[in-house]
Amino acid sequence: MLEGYRIEGRRAAEIAASVERAVGSGELEPGQLLPPMRELATDLGVNPNTVAAAYRVLRDRGVIETAGRRGSRVRPRPATTGREFVRVDVPDGVRNVASGNPDLALLPSLAKAFAAAGELADRDPVLYGDDPVEPELARIARDWLDADGVPEGPLAVASGSLDAIERVLAAHLKPGDTVAVEDPGWGSLLDLIPALGLRTVPVGVDDEGPLPDDVRRALDSGARALIVTDRVQNPTGAVVSATRARALRSALRQHPDLLLIEDDHGHGIVNLPLHPLAGITRHWAFVRSVAKAYGPDLRLAVLTGDEVTVDRVRGRQRLGAGWVSRLVQRAVVRLWTDGAVDPAAVAATYGRRRALLIEALAERGIAAHGISGLNVWVPVPDETGAVARLLHAGWAVAPGARFRTSAPPGIRITTATLTEAEAGPLANAVAMAVGPGPGPVGSYV
Repeated sequence: MLEGYRIEGRRAAEIAASVERAVGSGELEPGQLLPPMRELATDLGVNPNTVAAAYRVLRDRGVIETAGRRGSRVRPRPATTGREFVRVDVPDGVRNVASGNPDLALLPSLAKAFAAAGELADRDPVLYGDDPVEPELARIARDWLDADGVPEGPLAVASGSLDAIERVLAAHLKPGDTVAVEDPGWGSLLDLIPALGLRTVPVGVDDEGPLPDDVRRALDSGARALIVTDRVQNPTGAVVSATRARALRSALRQHPDLLLIEDDHGHGIVNLPLHPLAGITRHWAFVRSVAKAYGPDLRLAVLTGDEVTVDRVRGRQRLGAGWVSRLVQRAVVRLWTDGAVDPAAVAATYGRRRALLIEALAERGIAAHGISGLNVWVPVPDETGAVARLLHAGWAVAPGARFRTSAPPGIRITTATLTEAEAGPLANAVAMAVGPGPGPVGSYV
């Protein structure tokens, strides 16, 4: 059954560690069936309850999944095989359009902001027990949220969007619960969910956001949480439209106990309106990070939500990290108040660069998607072949496998720094690598 690998250990922790090591090394592959608990207990000379406890630990850690009489299997994409490793090594001389990073030239200088924050820290140092949220940051963030129609709620600050989402999920869900997620969607999030011992159910996406019928099916099947990217969806660039938001709110009203998480990480680089869903369900969270507009290394996201959710997040945060550095928060406030980023100008620049490639691809019969953000998503019939052929032609693109579970193959191309002179040659290379793509530009599910 295990093709030569022998699980070892006498205690539950040892047995679980033996399985997890084998999964991490590849000796146990995704989908592989594990021995029945009684059989393994006999083989190891331990009580069946010990093996049951080990399997429970592995299930809670997202390493295996159990399906009753059908037994326990290594998860198709266990937490130990992160999607970040599904990437292309970029040789010298190859143009990297795979990174997903913003254009450094469009990010603000941080020196003055941190110098001002440091001077303020000298005059007014933050000590243990002080408020974890910088008052001026909370005031500005709340004003912006109000202007965008996000419901009133307390604020917390986390170390980026993924940290905020993890804390919200942990505040409400237990191992084995199901989370509805966009497919294709953010690879790091698709790794995080099984790492928390949670299950994913994919929801299709088009240019207007999650598909309402898919959302209804996921919620009707028992999903406890739904995560939606409002704008600048990664990898597709989708933006939830007003029409789509109405349809999604209608679906959510039928499930008032659902946990809704909205990710608006594109705030500051998008010129399309926000249509929030928050407030339809009892428990909700709305997250905004500063990474795309002000710099990934700032590691700061503002989180609002219902009182229970935010209180749980802040309570757990106090027991661990404590707070996100108020020095960093003060530097972000300075960037905001100085107008260090012109969101309209940045969004327009990224928009022109996406349009250059999308239009060039369309001229060559290739459907592509990207109405906001830094990337363009191109459906392809043969993902592995397309990535390899493009690399040979001098272009490194991101494999779609990093961003999807059951969605059709695709490649993600980062256009954040694409020049007018590069758009044509890149489109030619894509056309040669994938051939004309079938289907209208508005659909990729």
